[in-house]
Amino acid sequence: MFAGLIQHARDAASHLVLRYIARASVAVPFIIALGFAIAAIAVMLVDRFGHVTAYWIMAGGLAILGVLAAIVVSVKEHEEQIAEQKAQQADTQAVMSDAAAQAMVQAPLALLGALFTTPSGATSAFKVARLLGRNLPLVLLLVIIGALFWPAAEVEGEEAPMDAAGGRANGFRPSDVYH
Repeated sequence: MFAGLIQHARDAASHLVLRYIARASVAVPFIIALGFAIAAIAVMLVDRFGHVTAYWIMAGGLAILGVLAAIVVSVKEHEEQIAEQKAQQADTQAVMSDAAAQAMVQAPLALLGALFTTPSGATSAFKVARLLGRNLPLVLLLVIIGALFWPAAEVEGEEAPMDAAGGRANGFRPSDVYH
């Protein structure tokens, strides 16, 4: 009875897998070519500017490409999210509780407070600040990556309606975060 349904599901899954394998096999030569192009650019920059400067230029260029790609992906995901929200307007989404919102806002301050209350906490904080200062490009890259994965709150222009008391219909008041 279910044999036909199971066979149909297997055929659909194998067709999907084969389609993506075919796409990936087309992309492999282009990825290899991109690797050789990057190596050629690196050699040209080394010849022109020297090793250290050339590698900094390559790192900066690739970081800019990564940021641009992240922006493109973010915009595409944002458009998909809006389309998904329009398709599922009847569904309610989980809302972050007031306690979780306060914890997210107060967590960095709590960590700093814990750091400064330990013996030699100020010295440790200055050592950490010096280490972060020395590795500022890496820290900024990590901050940008973290911002990409940070959960989005509400879509602009689609905020929850306000009630008579100045709070949103879901009970969340923006002023509650700061108290």
